[in-house]
Amino acid sequence: LKIGCGFNIAPMWHPLRLAEDFATADILTGGRVRFGLGRGYHTREVETLGGPMLDQDENRDYFEEQTDIIFKAFENESFSHHGKYFDIPAEVPYRGYDLKELSLVPRPTHPVECWQPIVSAQPRGLDFMVKHGIKGVVGGGAALMSEGPVAAYQEAQARAGIDAEPGEGLAIGVNFHIADTREQAIAEATPFYEEHIKMFAPLGFFRGLSDEQLDSVSQRGGWAEAGIPSLDQACQDRSWYCGPPEGFVEYLQELGDGLPGLEMVNVQASMGTPQDVMIEQLERFAAEVMPAFQTAAD
Repeated sequence: LKIGCGFNIAPMWHPLRLAEDFATADILTGGRVRFGLGRGYHTREVETLGGPMLDQDENRDYFEEQTDIIFKAFENESFSHHGKYFDIPAEVPYRGYDLKELSLVPRPTHPVECWQPIVSAQPRGLDFMVKHGIKGVVGGGAALMSEGPVAAYQEAQARAGIDAEPGEGLAIGVNFHIADTREQAIAEATPFYEEHIKMFAPLGFFRGLSDEQLDSVSQRGGWAEAGIPSLDQACQDRSWYCGPPEGFVEYLQELGDGLPGLEMVNVQASMGTPQDVMIEQLERFAAEVMPAFQTAAD
């Protein structure tokens, strides 16, 4: 069993405190924890705690400097850093001498596997990820097999001289709902899907929506008239899966065939799904879908 966080929003932390907390978790779990990093997208979270979010360029600069510090701390017995936002160690007299380097205590005792969400898929961000060996999590299921973030991440790997197969170093997120028929699954999951849109569309996670459609998302009713994609359309576009378990096996096999380097699939419930439904869906997935992939996992 592996443990991960999706994701630690670095601009809400001091980088050394975040590195220390992860290192502690790494030691306590015997290396089972995975490190997740993100830039953030909620101003009330980041700005309130002193990090930049309203200025996207500053947010990117701040995040990259923090990440550089975290990896220096992980990978070196002692280090220093003097950048735009951080001076480590601080240039203050200390017990009669000037401290030039410091050590992270504790440091991880296992290799650090780091993951970051890919949203805008801009070359600068992807090149930075590849430089540090950070793997990417992409939402959108089979709809993104040959375009968008998947292709952009492979291009960043190529710029770094890495010959990677499509999907290598990535996890694809798939929202799903299993039922005996497609129609039943869509009917059951539509309320959860609509809550998911209300949460994530204003944050830019639903590509292609106009400003007028985004305004409609926050209103009661009128979604069909505004052209907001339905769950049935999302399933047709292959960004979601709704239906019987054998169809989900085929869906995932298609995903693997299209992305031969794909490292992981993140199956997930949508925002607003009740806990009992999440558990029931994961139990069905484990019992009726996972056995089809057991040989490959072994």
